[in-house]
Amino acid sequence: MDAFVVDTNVAVVANGKATQADVECQLTCTKILLTLRETRVSLDSGDRILAEYRNNLSMSGQPGVGDMFMRWIHQNQYNPKVCERVRISPHTKREFEEFPNDPRLNNFDLSDRKFVAVALASKYRPYILNAVDPDWSEFKEPLSDHKVKVKELCPQCIRGLCSEE
Repeated sequence: MDAFVVDTNVAVVANGKATQADVECQLTCTKILLTLRETRVSLDSGDRILAEYRNNLSMSGQPGVGDMFMRWIHQNQYNPKVCERVRISPHTKREFEEFPNDPRLNNFDLSDRKFVAVALASKYRPYILNAVDPDWSEFKEPLSDHKVKVKELCPQCIRGLCSEE
């Protein structure tokens, strides 16, 4: 069974709340969030990822698919068939002990390091799903060197080529 770490921007795009995303990107994010019910989502056991979701999505599960994902993941966070809860350890300089000690990643967004730490600490070695955050492609090579797998759902939007509606 595949596992995934979901960057918050995927759910925000699915909700139609990301101005840099086009309709095609929104549809792609919507579809992937709906198919995650057939896979496994990796979260940190300290609820850092869930806290970020709560800050950007509605716990009611409405009105968007991103909100529906938030409610579903919250309800299933302790179900091992749905969620893997991964322990990650704080680090004074790198944010997390599991985040690679690599000078090429010194400028990687601090708020995204939890996703990398979870992916590397996971027994499933999940892909990180990204929709529109350019950091993931900007740091693709050093992340890849550390066996971090990122699936870019909307590469056209990251490059600024999203079609205008």
